[in-house]
Parts: sequence; structure tokens; C-alpha cells
Amino acid sequence: MSSALEIVRILLLILIVAGIAVFVVLRMKHKYEKGALGKKTSKGAQNLLDSLIPFGMMIGCIVAILLSMVLPFSLLSIIPWGAGVGLLFGYFAYEIYSKMEEVHP
Repeated sequence: MSSALEIVRILLLILIVAGIAVFVVLRMKHKYEKGALGKKTSKGAQNLLDSLIPFGMMIGCIVAILLSMVLPFSLLSIIPWGAGVGLLFGYFAYEIYSKMEEVHP
């Protein structure tokens, strides 16, 4: 019985993280086809905008590693959760930052 429960846990992890990845990829594809990707006037702001999704994934992995030290989750099972949640938060940060106006001093 415990092996069946472990298989369900693994499949649930794969389905949730894959669902997050498919959602982000399809939303970005839709924005690209529509021509509505975020554009910033300064090169530094555009580089930050383009890097928000990968930064979100890296921060998610770091948080997952730190949580695995404190909580009783194995490192191998919590890193995909961190990357998936970081991908989602990175996408939301991309959406918010792309709509912000740039302030010129």
C-alpha cells in the first residue's frame, strides 16, 4: 500500500509542476503572438524584465533547499515544487513589472 501511495505522490508532483509550466508557456506564447510582450525603454529595465522568470525559478529552488533543511521533506521531492512555484511567481512578477511605467528623473 505504501508503494502505491508513493507513486501517487510522485505523479501528483509531476502533474502540478507540469501544469504550472504549461500555463506559463501558453500565456507567454499567446502574448508573443498578440505582440503584447513587455517592452521597456532602457536596456537595464528590459534585461530585468527578461530575467524575472528565470530569477523566480532560481529563488524558488533556493527556498526549497532551505525548507528541506527545516521540514521533513526530501530534497529530491521538494526542488521541483520550488522550481514550479518560482516559475509561477516569476511570471506574475513579469506581468506586474511589464505594466509598470518607467520613471525618468
